[in-house]
Amino acid sequence: MTDSAARAPAAEVVVLVPTYNESESLPGIVGRVRSAVPEAAVLVIDDASPDGTGELAEELAAADPLVSVLHRAGKEGLGRAYRAGFALALERGHRLIVEMDADGSHPPETLPALLAAARAGADLVIGSRWTPGGRTVAWSRRRTWLSRTANRYAAWMLRIPVADSTAGYRVYRAEALRALDLSEVRAHGYYFQVDMTARVLEQGGRVEEVPIEFVERRAGASKMTFGIIVEAMLAVTALGIRRRFRRSP
Repeated sequence: MTDSAARAPAAEVVVLVPTYNESESLPGIVGRVRSAVPEAAVLVIDDASPDGTGELAEELAAADPLVSVLHRAGKEGLGRAYRAGFALALERGHRLIVEMDADGSHPPETLPALLAAARAGADLVIGSRWTPGGRTVAWSRRRTWLSRTANRYAAWMLRIPVADSTAGYRVYRAEALRALDLSEVRAHGYYFQVDMTARVLEQGGRVEEVPIEFVERRAGASKMTFGIIVEAMLAVTALGIRRRFRRSP
């Protein structure tokens, strides 16, 4: 943990922004978050980016007391980055913990609506592309089909009433995270989001979806590959089978 991470104030809201080679996008997304929700803290979780993202994040933190940086030793996956961020956020006493990508695809301007739903009692609020009113911008038909199909399959296989369980733009209430045993969460990639959604519901938590406009990144390179999607769907299948056998007489 760096000095900036240690000294960050315990704001009600903290926005976790995991990064790996996001130097082109990071200043813009941090600025938009601070403008959309000025009272929110921002925690950048950098996986030793070779392009200098971590150093840039420290510069942003030096200029703004509500921005801090958690440096990790290397690239270990999205799930582990968020678990580290959750642990630090809970330790600091933040009440609402936000996940947001660094690439600008998740609109910070929609964050007040997500936070309002969490303050109204939802344990997990998802910024959803596929709930009524949600949409994507500049996506190919193939990518749209893949995402919709993956989410429909996860909803059917896991029997969860969520249209966009793979979404990475979300708000957790601290109490909901404390109710989970995060040490049992082994997912590292994009399946992490599905796994966390299922765990919140299994604990009796309330999940709500708020429609968002998902915009394709304008800078940097996407970390999504077809292999990641296949890996996530295989994991969903395995989890669904385990859950169904566990519930069988």
